Amino acid sequence: MKLVPLGDRVVLKQCEAEETTKSGIILAAKSQEKPQEAEVIAVGPGGMVDGKEVTMQVAVGDKVIYSKYAGNEVKLEDEEYIIVKQSDILAIVK
Repeated sequence: MKLVPLGDRVVLKQCEAEETTKSGIILAAKSQEKPQEAEVIAVGPGGMVDGKEVTMQVAVGDKVIYSKYAGNEVKLEDEEYIIVKQSDILAIVK
């Protein structure tokens, strides 16, 4: 199966949470903060969305930072993905 986003939607795969702090303290799974960094897996076509022309500015493979409470979590074939609107993506990590 393959996720194909529509309109200005983007499919993200979340990066792994840090297991240790910068000072070397190992974190328990419950205390690990959910990272806001993800990799772009699929990008919608853009086009006319809500009466406005939308040009997609992210590409498959980009690392991005997205809004903390954005999107919908989806599980497909034992993999977890997040589907967000392009406007919920804050930055591309280069």
